[in-house]
This record gives sequence, structure tokens and C-alpha cells, in this order.
Amino acid sequence: MYEIIYQDVEEKSEYDEIIRKVLAECFKEENLENSKLYITITLTTPEKIQEVNKKYRNINKTTDVLSFPLFEKEELEEKIKNNDFIYEDILGDIIISIDKVKEQAIEYNHSFERELSYMVVHGFYHLMGYDHIKEEDKKEMRPKEEKILNKLKITRN
Repeated sequence: MYEIIYQDVEEKSEYDEIIRKVLAECFKEENLENSKLYITITLTTPEKIQEVNKKYRNINKTTDVLSFPLFEKEELEEKIKNNDFIYEDILGDIIISIDKVKEQAIEYNHSFERELSYMVVHGFYHLMGYDHIKEEDKKEMRPKEEKILNKLKITRN
């Protein structure tokens, strides 16, 4: 279902547990529990995420989370509808800046758990083909994110 890669960041079981429970709920909510979809989550530094942002998006600045889906939304919806998961497929990659998570938890006055959970669920829905650039897309994506966090009782303080 997922792999966590620590890139220049200290491994912490707390991070693993947060990611595990959030992804389990995401997969359950989207009826993907029996799929063979696989996600790689890389926890890294602001410098490393900036390098990736520059290389793949031509944006030379740090960010909190990057997502790289391997399916178009319609293609994935078709696979889900037909339960077409005979072989293991990679859903995509999520890269999260742990320092940015810590910084934003303080900035938004909520817990580290809430911020990391949000980054994971946000990245997951990008992998599922959702976006938030246009307002109508945001209205579809945000409620899905909040539903997962509310089910897990990971609320804003």
C-alpha cells in the first residue's frame, strides 16, 4: 500500500503511525482497500523539496508537499469502477517537507499531527486526480480532505 522514505530527515515512529492511519482511512474512503495501488511518501528537508520543485515544476522555491500522480483522474476512476487491480500499480509519489509541516503547525496554531495528516490526505487526493487551482475543483477536493480528518478526529485546535 505504501512506503515511507526518509531523505535527510530523522526516522520517527510517530511519523510512520500518522501516515499509516491517514492512508488507511483514505484507501477505505475511496474503496481502494483491496486494490494493489501503491504510494511512496518521501519525508525530506526544505532544500530537497526545493530541488524537486525546480526540476519537475520549474519553480525554484520550497513548498510543503508535492504530488506526482501516475494516472489521469478519468483513467483511475475507470480502474476503480471495474475493480481493475490485477497487478500492483503505483498510484504516485508524495514528497513532504517535515520542517515545513512543523513551521505550518505553529503558524496555523494546531498540532504537528494535524498538519502532517493534512499534507498526507492532500497529497493523496492529488494522486487521485483532484486539484484546487480552480474554485469549482477546490469545492470538490476540500470536503474530501476534511471528511478523512474528521473521521480520524484530527481536527483544528
